[in-house]
This record gives sequence, C-alpha cells and structure tokens, in this order.
Amino acid sequence: MVERASAAGLAAISLTDHDTVAGVPAAVAAGERLGVRVLSGCEFSTSAPWGEMHVLGYFLPTDSAPLETFLARCRADRMRRARAMVDRLQGMGVSLDFEDVLRQAGGGAVGRPHVARAIVRGGGALGMSEAFDRYIGRGRPAFVEKVLPSFREVADLVHAVRGLVSVAHPKDRGTRSFIERLKSEGLDAIETRHPSHDPDVRSRLTDLSLRLGLLRTGGSDWHGDPEPGESHGALGSQEVPLEWLERLDRVHAELPTAAAP
Repeated sequence: MVERASAAGLAAISLTDHDTVAGVPAAVAAGERLGVRVLSGCEFSTSAPWGEMHVLGYFLPTDSAPLETFLARCRADRMRRARAMVDRLQGMGVSLDFEDVLRQAGGGAVGRPHVARAIVRGGGALGMSEAFDRYIGRGRPAFVEKVLPSFREVADLVHAVRGLVSVAHPKDRGTRSFIERLKSEGLDAIETRHPSHDPDVRSRLTDLSLRLGLLRTGGSDWHGDPEPGESHGALGSQEVPLEWLERLDRVHAELPTAAAP
C-alpha cells in the first residue's frame, strides 16, 4: 500500500484497518524508506440509530495493552459473526466453508468483504455487489449483526491513548443535531472528503465542521483492487489538503501525555 501511495505522489497516508493496528509498524517503516508519512490509525465500528457507524482513530500507539485488549475483543466478534454467516449460507446451499473466508482475510481482521469474495470464488455470485445484495447485506438472509460498542466508549478509549477521533463517511446521516451529540461525547473531526460524498454533502459537512469547531479529515477508503464502487475509491483519489494533517498534528501535540499502558 505504501509503495502504491509513493507511486501516486502522496506525501502522507493513514493506515486505518478495521479493528487492528498490526500493520502499522511495517507501513511506517516502508514510509520512512519511500518518503511517505504513515499516520497510525484504526477504523472502529460503533452502534448508531441506523445500526452501525464507522469511526476513525488517529495517532494510535501499537503497544497499548488496553487498546489491544479492546481490538482483540472486536476481532473475536468478527470471527463469531463470519462463522454464523457461513453457517447460514451453507444452509441456503451456497458452496463455501469458513476456511475459504479465512483465506480471503489473509490473516487480517475478518469482515463481510472476505465472506463476499469467498462466495464469489465458490460460484455463489458473479461479483461482490451481488453477494451483498443476495446474501450478506443488511436485511438479507445471511446477514448477522455485530456486537457494537458505543461511540463514547470508542472515543474514550482513543483519547486515553492520546489519539483523535473522526466520524467516517457520515453521508446524509451527519445532521447537525447528530454531529453535535457526537461532539459532546468526544468527537474531534469529521471525514468530509470521501468517495461516497457528492459535492453537496462535502459542502454541508465542511460548513458543519467549521461552525462546530471540528477538524476535517478525508481519504479514499481504499480496500484494494478491484475497486468495489462508490464507497471505496482508488488510492489517492481524494484530494486532501496537507493543511488538514498539520492541524491534526498541532491538536495532537497539545494533548496531555497518555497514561502508561
């Protein structure tokens, strides 16, 4: 990923895998070699009125015992969920087993995209979109809910390790009243630039962040090739000003020293 970022001419990226910071040290080392700054991060899933909301944590340490304990619990729930989805799919006659899903995950945190790729590889769908639409999208027959923490729980955890919290791709759900509630619970920033945000959404979220005194973040949400659609863009597809990172740096530098793990 860092090599791709370097080839695209990016000055900085953040690695925000779901529920793990395990890839960060290698990415940082590659960035130092290639002249790309790699900001340590993670993407968390939290409960929301509509079901699930994603939250980005930045400046996260890779040696925090409380953080790793929390993330290990999240990954264990991902495994439980994936096994339950495979059981349902097998009951529907779809040809796959749990080992197929683990192979798609490649040792990383298991998610629905890995289940979808296993379905496609086994011939149960023509593509990932069809796998989600027929089987594992919300409300579909093989969908299984996660056990989700609250936003405040995640924000408190990230702040305890001297990190910053940004709500990821809020789209039209990022209303003023909802963002104000998140700010009262510890929100630091809004991801205003994302492949799923059209110009109107970007403009509204930008205005909201400025009015509420929140930082701005942005990213491609790149999940690898091939790109699955409007929710994930090509690496470097979102023009994110370096000034935004500099502001994050300044705020982070002023945070109190984190407690010892």
